[in-house]
Amino acid sequence: MDIPFKPITLDDRGIIQSFTLPGDYRNCDFSFSNMCSWRFLYKSEYSVVDGELLIRFWIEDGTRIAYMCPIGKGDLKKSVELIEQDSLANGHPLCMLGITPAAKENLEVHFPNELVYLPNRDYYDYIYLREDLTSLKGKKFQSKRNHINNFKKQNPDYEYLPITPDLVPHCLRLEHKWFKANDPDTDGDDLTYERRSLTYALQNFEALGLTGGAIRVGSEIIAFSFGSPINHNTFGVHVEKADVNYQGAFTIINQEFASRIPEQYTYVNREEDLGLPGLRQAKLSYNPVFLLEKNVVIKKPANGQ
Repeated sequence: MDIPFKPITLDDRGIIQSFTLPGDYRNCDFSFSNMCSWRFLYKSEYSVVDGELLIRFWIEDGTRIAYMCPIGKGDLKKSVELIEQDSLANGHPLCMLGITPAAKENLEVHFPNELVYLPNRDYYDYIYLREDLTSLKGKKFQSKRNHINNFKKQNPDYEYLPITPDLVPHCLRLEHKWFKANDPDTDGDDLTYERRSLTYALQNFEALGLTGGAIRVGSEIIAFSFGSPINHNTFGVHVEKADVNYQGAFTIINQEFASRIPEQYTYVNREEDLGLPGLRQAKLSYNPVFLLEKNVVIKKPANGQ
């Protein structure tokens, strides 16, 4: 059968989250906000077939089709077979991305020893305990507490504000300053793509189901962060920006925002490091409770070679 895929739009949040929020997959790829705000790059589409959410998108500059693991209460085996047929009809063997150990376990029930799993450390998600990011208790967080204390000493009148429509222009102004400070010529298209996604997210904040906060010092927004739920127990932090001229700005926005994430979310997913040394060091410094392995999955050739 031809799968009736359609482009993911803001209007599809309810139907997509009806599958993702109750589910067990906590990788950032299942965030509706991420799906929608990055659609310009991946041309992401979805379909619901027999109780399963199917998602496909294009990678490698739009030349290669790929899929996420089907999710729902339908027939996983049938769903994978459907997307394989769809992939072959588009000229490519089946390729699934972002396959976590939980998804692998489900797939192996139906396709034992038929799939090849290729992990990529650069795309592992960093998973933290919300309580750790909020309290920063213990010796392992001493340096973070020092950064926050220094920030508060130097900026005693700082304010934390929830992101509302009137704050969006101020956040975009800070992002523009950050973008200029991080030479886009050095990082190629990646920063430009991130900028486009971030701008879309801020301009469609409520429709995407985002929540966030900002730090104001005087009349200036000097840091902001925002995110959204990924599933029933994991909250995703999608963006965090700060003016590095304010020492401790990243640390204070991290803690202030984490402290306002509802307690139902035991875990916080702060996404990948993309293999960037500085970003990896920063994410590891917050002591993740675990790194969420993500795999590229392809089918073994029929002859097993």
